[in-house]
This record gives sequence, C-alpha cells and structure tokens, in this order.
Amino acid sequence: METIVKNSTSKANLEIFSETLQKLAETDRDIIVVTSDSRGSGKLVPFAEHFPEQIIEIGIAEQNLVGVAAGIASAGKKVFAVSPACFLTARSFEQIKNDVAYSDNPVNLIGISAGVSYGALGSTHHSLHDYAALRAVNNLIIVAPADNYETEQAIIQAAALHQPVYLRFGKKNMPNLGAEDQGFQFGKGRTIRKGTDLTLIGTGETVYPALQAARKLHTEHGIEATVLSMHTIKPLDYELISNLAKGGKPIITIEEHSIFGGLGEACASFLMENNYRNPFKIIGIPDEYTVTGSQNDIFNHYGISEQGILAAALKLIG
Repeated sequence: METIVKNSTSKANLEIFSETLQKLAETDRDIIVVTSDSRGSGKLVPFAEHFPEQIIEIGIAEQNLVGVAAGIASAGKKVFAVSPACFLTARSFEQIKNDVAYSDNPVNLIGISAGVSYGALGSTHHSLHDYAALRAVNNLIIVAPADNYETEQAIIQAAALHQPVYLRFGKKNMPNLGAEDQGFQFGKGRTIRKGTDLTLIGTGETVYPALQAARKLHTEHGIEATVLSMHTIKPLDYELISNLAKGGKPIITIEEHSIFGGLGEACASFLMENNYRNPFKIIGIPDEYTVTGSQNDIFNHYGISEQGILAAALKLIG
C-alpha cells in the first residue's frame, strides 16, 4: 500500500495519525473528526486549522462523543472519534457496544494517551482495561500500531474500511521497526525479527523493547528470538501464532495492559485449545494498585522493558 507520509526521524504515533488524516482529508470531504476537548492532546490542532468544517467539538462528554460519531457514520461519513483511551472505552462502553458495534456504524474510535502514557496522573488515567472490555464486543476490530509505519497504514485502511475499528495510541516517539516489505493488514501480525529459540509477541509500544531484548539475547547469550508486532488484538493472527508454536519453543507476550483479558490471555487460550504446550509467559500489568511514575518508570517496574523481557526470556528458557 502507498506510503503518504514520509519521515526520516521517528515521531509519536499520534503525530503520524494526525498527519495521515490531514493528507486523506485533502481529497476526501467525507472524513469527519469528532473530539471530546482533545484536539490538542490528539495532535489535531493543524487538522482543525486546515479543515474547520470537518471537525466537531463535543466537549468532555465521551458518551455523547460516541453517539454523535455513530449518527454521523450512519449518514455515510468516515468518522474518527478521538478521546483519551481510558475514558473513551470505560465511560462510553455502552455507546461503543450498541451505537457503534451492534448497529454496525463504521466509526473509527481513536484512544489516545493509552496504556500508562499519562504516567504520574495515576490509575484513573491509565487504560489497562480496553483490550479486555472491547474484545468481548462483536463486530469491532482492535488495533495498537507499534511504529510510525504501522500507524500510517492503519489510518489509511481504517478510512477505507466500512467496519468499526478501535485504534490505540501512546504519546512517545516510536523508532521505526522496519519490515515494511511485509506490508500491513488488519488481522495479520508482522515478523520484525526471525529467530529459532523463542518468540516474543508484543503489541503497540511494547514491540520496541521486545526487539531491544532480542538483540541483547543475541549479542550476550547467543539466543535467537523471533519478534512479532501483533498490532491487531482482534481478530488475532492465529495462523502465525500456530506456525510459531509448532516447534514447541517458549513464547512470551508483552502488553501495556492488564495481564487479564488482553493479548496474553488471547494467545494462551488459543494455544491451550489447540493442544500446544509451549512454555509461556505474559508480561503486563498485574492485578494490583499500579505504581505511580512516568511511563518508563512503570515499564521498568513491571518488566515491560529491555531488561525485564531479557530476564523473563532467560528464565523461561531455563
């Protein structure tokens, strides 16, 4: 698929989201953005300046945001509803379920500052539940792009797809992971690095520390790890997981989400149901009061980091 935003340096995925949406809107008047007082945090100020008639401000009223977005989508517009992920998926769950997914209104739900991106603002502003809640809703694609390339392609495809999509974005700059030659498609994971000893399956902003850990496993321990960007949580790429599980090698999943109901449990249930018995580990946020600090502080504390993934891999390999 054509690349429409070219960057020599890494940016926050949210910036790429905004740039890509602006580029699409130049030739498509049907693209409409609806925000809940989040055009600044959603990097949408330039969009509003260039396309003032294609952005609607609802205010801090997330349930109304989703309801309005569903109504506009039902009239044939390509709607992007933008709000902090923690509030979009919790406060508006009923509207997402009934007005968007069950009513088959093709709204693109954009959860910004996802996971623990809000850092020291604490648990009320962390979205550690969104995968778990939304995975249980029929007719909803769930995507967490890992880098700028995946973000750009996800927005292009979401704009062209007549189906509800939830896209999750963090705040920090994301290095390019490469592997663009594989292309990008919802429901198909991307192999960022190939190895023979174990598999690291990340999603969103956890893919890069997984890749860092894989490189250190190679240089310091002679261990070769496959690294997957499982950008689509639902539908999950069961074929890819199955192919990697056939050798019986250890599998570790890494997510910026509760260990309950997310990527790890989705992979684990598939493996168990299909009689795979690979050594398996879920790295994520455990069932406790989340520590307070920056995103990096929280990642380091819970092992969602180069060193944490490295240690988990060495332990699992035994």
